[in-house]
Amino acid sequence: MKNQDLITIAQEFGSPVYVYDADKILSQYDRLTAAFSKVKTLRINYAVKANSNISILKLLRTRGAGLDTVSIQEVQLGLKAGFEPREILYTPNGVSLEEIEEVADLGVQINIDNLSILEQFGTKHPKVPVCIRINPHILAGGNSKISVGHVDSKFGVSIHQIPHLLRIVENTGMNINGIHMHTGSDILDIEVFLRASEILFDAAKNFKDLEFIDFGSGFKVPYTPGDIETDIEELGEKLTRRFTDFCEDYGRELTLLFEPGKFLVSEAGKFLVRVNVIKQTTSTVFAGVDSGFNHLIRPMFYGSHHDIHNISNPEGKQRFYSVVGYICETDTFAQNRRISEITEGDILAFSNAGAYSFSMSSNFNSRYRPAEVLWHNGKAHLIRERETFEDLIKHQVILDFDRVEA
Repeated sequence: MKNQDLITIAQEFGSPVYVYDADKILSQYDRLTAAFSKVKTLRINYAVKANSNISILKLLRTRGAGLDTVSIQEVQLGLKAGFEPREILYTPNGVSLEEIEEVADLGVQINIDNLSILEQFGTKHPKVPVCIRINPHILAGGNSKISVGHVDSKFGVSIHQIPHLLRIVENTGMNINGIHMHTGSDILDIEVFLRASEILFDAAKNFKDLEFIDFGSGFKVPYTPGDIETDIEELGEKLTRRFTDFCEDYGRELTLLFEPGKFLVSEAGKFLVRVNVIKQTTSTVFAGVDSGFNHLIRPMFYGSHHDIHNISNPEGKQRFYSVVGYICETDTFAQNRRISEITEGDILAFSNAGAYSFSMSSNFNSRYRPAEVLWHNGKAHLIRERETFEDLIKHQVILDFDRVEA
């Protein structure tokens, strides 16, 4: 996607708008499968929560991906996109037993992460295959909000609760066919990942009928040119060797699962906004754009970095700007960032906007959510229409107070 392509998309579909490069998504998928090409049975389950557009799901299905889901609604999206139930893993947290049972009735692989639900589900449905999410008590992730494998995390069954877990399995006679972990996102040090994997291997020895081991994901992607990232190739070499040895000791070939989200779609995404106003104050030059944290909350929520380029004036003189949105609260995308000189009406492109961007958007301030476009085979394809006022009030029940009884 060249600058002129992006400008044309902003003109055709309006701004703000999300644009995804299909080739980048597929090349990331291919890179991951190549790194683990020596594993006899590999499964890549795309984490739907990163970007749940059905066209993105269908694109990944063309490569043979499965899905990692965390809600029954994501399961339903996967089925709508054409995935078979057996290709979907469901890993909820804190949901009701009723929702888990409803998903199990669809034939989807269940992954349970707490002892209470495990015992209730196993007592009622001992023949339904169940995966168990283990908390390895490894602190890993880019920051505290995306680190989920540590001792204080709400996720997973603690490794120290394995004896209790085994008693539940024995008492219910339930079928444990998988074991799972996810330590966090933006993991850079593969040694931390491998250390957590050893904990998972030790836990797996307690179960005699496993079909797969799911190592989660959390691979770090670069956010700036030359930024460090997870060395997938080195991880592939080291974990493949260890996984192969474990399967030999275990006595059968198991499937190795990953569930990448950000790794597959983050770099593929661009978020295009139009500059409404340049505002000079005594200390700062603000570039006010036609969006806000209602569309892209990651910088405000996670402190995440998104490179910002003025694609209307890419060769212009570099100046310092604070890029801000139109929301009625502090709404800052970037502070004192060097960007090619900006004038009102210019189009700015945010990088790494493919993951946890549109999927976390909202109608705050009663603003419409933007359109989404997929760049595929050199053409722009609309995959979500921009919202309208009718969408905003579609599910509101408007009372007529002249007729409402006291």
